Amino acid sequence: MRFSSRSRMSIVLSLVTILAIASGFVVAGIFRGAPASAHAAGNPYSASQGSINAITRADLSKPPASKGVPTSSNSDPSQIRVNRPTHGAGSGNANSAPKAPGSPLESGHSLLQNFNGLSGVDSFNVNGSTVEPPDQGLCVNGDFVLEEVNSVFALYHRNGTLASGLITMNSFFGEAPSEFTSDPRCYFDPATQAWFSTILTIDPNNKHSHFDIEVSTNDNPLKQAVVYQIDTTDIHDPGCPCFGDQPLFGLDQFNFYVSTNEFSILGPQFNGAQIYALDKSALVHMTKVKFVHFGNLNIGGAIAASVQPAINHGNVDAEYFLNSLDPNGTFDNRIGVWAITGRDKVAKGGVPNLSSIVITSETYGFPPSAESPHNELLNTDDDRMQQVQFINGQLWSSLTTAITIPGDQQVRSAAAWFEIQPHLKGNVIGGAQVTNQGYVDLLGTYLLYPAIQTSPDGTAVMTMSLSAASVYPSAVYTVKAAGNAGFGAVHVAAAGVDRVREFACLPKFGGLCRWGDYSAAVIDPSNNGKTIWMATEYIPGPGYTHTNWGTRVMEIQV
Repeated sequence: MRFSSRSRMSIVLSLVTILAIASGFVVAGIFRGAPASAHAAGNPYSASQGSINAITRADLSKPPASKGVPTSSNSDPSQIRVNRPTHGAGSGNANSAPKAPGSPLESGHSLLQNFNGLSGVDSFNVNGSTVEPPDQGLCVNGDFVLEEVNSVFALYHRNGTLASGLITMNSFFGEAPSEFTSDPRCYFDPATQAWFSTILTIDPNNKHSHFDIEVSTNDNPLKQAVVYQIDTTDIHDPGCPCFGDQPLFGLDQFNFYVSTNEFSILGPQFNGAQIYALDKSALVHMTKVKFVHFGNLNIGGAIAASVQPAINHGNVDAEYFLNSLDPNGTFDNRIGVWAITGRDKVAKGGVPNLSSIVITSETYGFPPSAESPHNELLNTDDDRMQQVQFINGQLWSSLTTAITIPGDQQVRSAAAWFEIQPHLKGNVIGGAQVTNQGYVDLLGTYLLYPAIQTSPDGTAVMTMSLSAASVYPSAVYTVKAAGNAGFGAVHVAAAGVDRVREFACLPKFGGLCRWGDYSAAVIDPSNNGKTIWMATEYIPGPGYTHTNWGTRVMEIQV
């Protein structure tokens, strides 16, 4: 859920709930232009400490058989070769849409698995309602693929067949059916052989909120697990009771990190990003967990938002974070780079060091809505930083941007990507350099909600949705082979086959179809990163009258 464009539920929800969710569209400008209360360089951020206990979750490995209706059958991928620029360094300035120079590069990498994941129909059949957009979590071990979307979860065998019945999101986290939950993410940590999942939760009285961290050390993540809850109500901050919108997470050898955006539950007060560092060993051993909370975060003269923690591969010298800097919702060419050092202090009851800097990057900007057939528009949300990873000394991430494509009469949405090398100076972030960057775009089309993942050998893969005035929303991917400067052709993993059907498309609900809010990509830990798994949204079939979105899950050889 992005508070600036809150998720929309199905017709079974009350009008009051729909109006409360729709009100998120009104505060988009407030979020992007929130007044700053910036720290002077080097001043510490506010920090507090606490601890939480585990709550045992029921064993879900043998739930009742699902009655869900599949949205469409699996099919072999079709591909298109793109004979136009798909990569290159940015040009122009921070006040205009970036140009897209470069030339396509063929990757030669093939899909090993390509199957339909969860859908709006699955969500409706399991819950009696559906949520827009999916918000995809994806995690993999040697035996299973766990896909999470808003309101429903599924465990697959690696060949795409279901390993269990479909499970409601609230059941997976041990939450009561009346709790509002949103924004799932997950990760299988090969270092501890543990599954981690997160979700935000708002109580039905709209007076309390928390986020959940579900931990399972079983091969099957649906078996008995525990859940930890961090209260995010924060009654002492302006406009609260509040909630932590769209929990983002990362992890290293010491801690599990969660970053949220604090909003008033009843809106529209925005209090900025919040960062939590939790003792990872205690989480895995399911004992009392100590944590540190950082607030009052400012960077680049503005209140910080959507500060994405990195998922680290191997032992690292700091936990790094990235965030985009576009406080006015126009164009910018700056990136915030953050670091937490002294990370072992969390388990000892101490406070680690948090620092940040601002670096210059290629230009990116607030993306336009994406066209689709029947004159429908897809919501591209904004240019927030998407998932971040740190591998081989480099930070990798991407975001949705506006772009001007040579020969195209319209500004389109595309993917901007970044490879950044950070370095420390003592116990703070000392600097960072963009070592590579570029755009992935396509003439006459819109690309939205990219997720990027890099393998240990340097191959990078990106998945996202594609839409155009004459192309139904589809699932696509692209590859940057190791040693190449940019990404190659955009390939269609699953072509959309129908128009978007959901409430927000209707003029009386705003006429802007919800999409996203994020895709997913993750290294396969069972084969030393020789394959990467991806998931994104598309339209697989007719579905129901008010819901027909679906997801596609892919495994690619790198």
